[in-house]
Amino acid sequence: MTADAIVVRNVSKSFRLVTFPKQASFKEAIVKMDFLKQRKPEQKFVSAVRDVSFRVRRGSTLGIVGRNGSGKTTLMRLLAGVYKQDAGSIAISGEIAPLLSLGVGFHPDMTGRENVKINGLVLGLSPKEIDGRFDEIVDFAELWDFIDVPVRTYSSGMYMRLAFSIAVSVDPDVLLLDEILAVGDEAFAEKCLNRIQTFKDRGKTIVLVSHDTPTIRAWCDEVVWMDKGAMRMQGGAYEVMDAYHAALHGAVEQPLLTS
Repeated sequence: MTADAIVVRNVSKSFRLVTFPKQASFKEAIVKMDFLKQRKPEQKFVSAVRDVSFRVRRGSTLGIVGRNGSGKTTLMRLLAGVYKQDAGSIAISGEIAPLLSLGVGFHPDMTGRENVKINGLVLGLSPKEIDGRFDEIVDFAELWDFIDVPVRTYSSGMYMRLAFSIAVSVDPDVLLLDEILAVGDEAFAEKCLNRIQTFKDRGKTIVLVSHDTPTIRAWCDEVVWMDKGAMRMQGGAYEVMDAYHAALHGAVEQPLLTS
């Protein structure tokens, strides 16, 4: 067993954007005589993550911070296997439970009960294991009154409750959390944090994306700062967050890290 739970080496990911030229108005078409001119869509590739490398020690908690559009969510989806990197490699040791976006993996027209079973299977539980853990999942989510109604009727907080309850029931080695605690009431958020603390105490590895500085400083051993798809800094939580906030206020411009 290696000391690292996650090893990311020179990972890059781009997305293809297709744009369609604006149709000419009737007047423009008359003037330019281009009624039959075929307007071809334009394609370009946008780099969401480029040449990112870092390691996460087994049993530690890594925070990922950055402005909106900095590549945090793309990076988390690469770690979860939702996306495949264009270059580089990602090695993760152990079972993963990702909580990346509310409702991802949920079928809106199926009931909470049915979605528990489907998501449990996706996360690697057997039907027997799902049945054995079902009551515990619903108890933790506090959703017995709604477990047999379609999840499209759920609020965002209810989505979060059910998604979190399913994920932690798997007892993963690596837990991926992308702003999941930003939704829902304060009491349930505290309940989730207590469960996360239990995971930390048991030596689980956690990767956490959050805009909440106190959460990052309280929970994370190290922090990766993403900026425009690249990793700008990695280090201790207080060190990185101080530099990040200074940059946000225009006090300092840290150089991008290169491999």
